[in-house]
Amino acid sequence: MLNVLIEGVKQAIGQLLGNKMRSFLSLLGITIGIFCIITVKSSVDSLEENIRDSFRKLGTDVLYLSKMPWAEDPWENYWKYMRRPNPSYEDYEIIRNNVASAEMSSFAVFAGNKIAKFNSNSVENVFLVGCTPEYANIFNLQLENGRFFSPLEYENGTYCCVLGYNVADQLFPSVDPIGKSIKVSGYKAYVTGIVKKSGNDIINPLKFDDCIIFPYTTMKKFLNTKPEGPFANTSVNIKARKGVSLDILKDDVIATLRARHKLHPKQENDFALNEISILDRFLNAFFGVLNIAGFTIGIFSILVGMFSVANIMFVSVRERTNIIGIKKALGAERRVILLEFLVESVILCIIGGLFGLAVVYLTVTILTHALNFDIYLSWGNIITGLVVSAVIGILAGFIPAFQASRMDPVEAIRK
Repeated sequence: MLNVLIEGVKQAIGQLLGNKMRSFLSLLGITIGIFCIITVKSSVDSLEENIRDSFRKLGTDVLYLSKMPWAEDPWENYWKYMRRPNPSYEDYEIIRNNVASAEMSSFAVFAGNKIAKFNSNSVENVFLVGCTPEYANIFNLQLENGRFFSPLEYENGTYCCVLGYNVADQLFPSVDPIGKSIKVSGYKAYVTGIVKKSGNDIINPLKFDDCIIFPYTTMKKFLNTKPEGPFANTSVNIKARKGVSLDILKDDVIATLRARHKLHPKQENDFALNEISILDRFLNAFFGVLNIAGFTIGIFSILVGMFSVANIMFVSVRERTNIIGIKKALGAERRVILLEFLVESVILCIIGGLFGLAVVYLTVTILTHALNFDIYLSWGNIITGLVVSAVIGILAGFIPAFQASRMDPVEAIRK
C-alpha cells in the first residue's frame, strides 16, 4: 500500500510537470474555491473573536441592571420598558449592603456633549461618567498613567477626575496632565490618571477614549444626576462572588430589588437583569449564518475545480490505458489501480488547496495592515482547507479511478 501511495504521488507530480498549462488551468478552480471559502471563514472568525473579546471586557460573571432586557427586540415593547424606573443609586446601595452573593457592585451615571478646557486648549463633545470606586475593578479599567480616584476622594466628593486617552492628548499635547486642573461645566477638577487607549475593537462597549470619569459624589454637585425621566442614563453592575453562579446571584438580586420597589407577588419585575451569555447566543446564530454564506459562495468555485480535476483524471486514464492493462496482466488488483488514481487526484487537489491557502495568507496579511484590523489565518482554517481539498480530490477522481480499475487487461493493452 505504501508503494501504491508513493506511485500515486509520483504520477500526480508527473501530471503537473508534463502538462503544466493544463494542470494550472484545471487546478485554478480548486485554488479559487479554497481561497473564497477560507478567506471568508478567516474574516468571519477574526470578526467574531474581536467582538467576543469586546464583550468579555464586560465580564462573564457580572449582571447588568437595566430597564430593557437584551434578549428582546427593544422596539416590540419600547414604551412599556421606557416607563420603568432607571437604575438608581439607592438600588446600588441596597444591593451592596444586602446581597451576600455579590462580591461588589457599582453605580454609574452618564452625560454627553460637554466641553473640557485647560488654558487655551478645549475639547468638545466630551462624555462624562460619574461612578463609584468599584466601577474600575468590575470592568478591569486599565490606566496609561496615574491612578483612579481613591475611596476617600469619593467619600469627600473631591473635585478630581480621570481623563480618557484622546481627551488627555488634546488638552495636554506636550504637558504631563497628572495633577493639573481642567474645567468642565464651570468647575475645576484635578487629574489623577489617564485611561489606557482602547484597542481596535469593532464593538467597544467600554471605550473611554473620549470621556472624563468623575466620582459620582463629585459629579452630582455640578450636574443633575437624578435617574428620573425616560431618557436618564444610569447603570448598576453586580459582580458575583467567587464560586457563586449567576443564577444564584440573579435570584438574590431579584428578591432584594422587588422588596425595595415594593412589588406585589403577582406583579412582574420592573427591571431587567442581563448577562453576557445572552449576547453569546445571538453571536452564535449570527456567525453561524455568515459561515454558511461564506461556504455557499466558495462551493460553486469548488464545484468548477472538481470538474476540472475530474477532466484531468479522465485524460490521465486514457493516456495510460495500455500501462493499466500491463499492470493488471501482471496481477495488479482492482483496488490497487483504484487507489493509485485516487491518490493522484487527491494530491492534485491538495496542491491546488495549498496554492489557495498561500493566496489567503497574503490577502489577510495585506488587509490587516491596510485596515488596521487583525485578520488571521488559523491552523483550524488551514486544516479545513486541506480537508476540503482532499474530499474534492476523492469526489473528482473516483469515477475515473473506478473506470480504470474495471478495464479488461487484454483490451487495455491493445489500446
